[in-house]
Amino acid sequence: MTPFTHLHLHTEYSLLDGACRIEEVVERAKNLGQSSLAITDHGVLYGAVAFYKACKSVGVKPIIGCEVYVAPRSRFDKVHGLDSDRYHLILLCKNDTGYKNLLRLVSSAWVDGFYTKPRVDRDILEKHSEGLVALSGCLFGEVAQRITQRNMAEAESVAQWYKSVFGDDYYLEVQNHDMVEEKEVLEGVLSISRKHSIPIVATNDVHYCSREDADIQRVLIAVQTNKVVGSENALEFANDEFYLKSGDEMAQAFADYPEAVSNTQLIADKCSFDFEFGVTKLPLFDAPHPDHRLFLRDECMAGLERTFGTIPENYLERLDYELSVINEMGFNDYFLIVADFIKFAKSKGIPVGPGRGSGAGSLVAFLCGITEVDSIKFDLLF
Repeated sequence: MTPFTHLHLHTEYSLLDGACRIEEVVERAKNLGQSSLAITDHGVLYGAVAFYKACKSVGVKPIIGCEVYVAPRSRFDKVHGLDSDRYHLILLCKNDTGYKNLLRLVSSAWVDGFYTKPRVDRDILEKHSEGLVALSGCLFGEVAQRITQRNMAEAESVAQWYKSVFGDDYYLEVQNHDMVEEKEVLEGVLSISRKHSIPIVATNDVHYCSREDADIQRVLIAVQTNKVVGSENALEFANDEFYLKSGDEMAQAFADYPEAVSNTQLIADKCSFDFEFGVTKLPLFDAPHPDHRLFLRDECMAGLERTFGTIPENYLERLDYELSVINEMGFNDYFLIVADFIKFAKSKGIPVGPGRGSGAGSLVAFLCGITEVDSIKFDLLF
């Protein structure tokens, strides 16, 4: 059994494109003896947690990644014709830094770069490459596209740029789905690899679990493109080779290039990111006092003085109790953040609500200006 890790895989979260049900594809990888598996949905990360949990439940190492779209110019350029094309690029998280950078890239792709697809560009890739492994992509990758255009000089230039950004974590991706175009690209990629010392890595562009599922994927694509399955103008894959293959099948497909197969394991070993569940994660509030617990208390005391002048003892006791609970739960920044945007809204004449649920019973919320209901006066529970 040949050790192999699939590093290019589209789940059901590549909507109307990927036909891999997460639990099924993870189980298949497990049954094939594969110890690790990557998720690389098109432009999104919202399948990552479900994938991570499914992998962990059966003892398969999850690798979190994404196949991003790279704009031909800037991600801010959105001119019809000039910016309609985009290139595919696989990004995989090595660690927590890589995951945070991937979040930034994917978010910016949707917020700033969306033009028919969510797009990143070279500028933001350069700024957020740390902690990420990059694979050059399928036939729609930038290197592959230059090769098919018979522009080897440009293909080399593109590969060199990515290597300058990702260093030893940049790999030239090779695929073999028994397609003529891939054989042509393979020759060009091997030439660049030898000339510029960039390693190659074998992937299968997995869109469905087993060969028999190819028809399901064809239907998804037909729905997405509003075409009839099997019609002359239908957008369909060339064959039924885009499934989760065994390590032996991949070794056979790349029999002349065993390093391309073994490099999947090297990359898998590089990637060691774990989600942390059950922990509240908040933005860090930019407070003038280094101790946010004391700063929140100061804000509340100022609120008491504004409201009462002479502070009633029962209010002080309630305040100390609430602040101790808030601090114990790690919610100091939460109250400061909410108070900040409520204050801003009120200063701009933006209507705000009266408070919701148990939050409205908080004296801290009242004293910080989040709510306008005196919880002690009206005997509200914290």
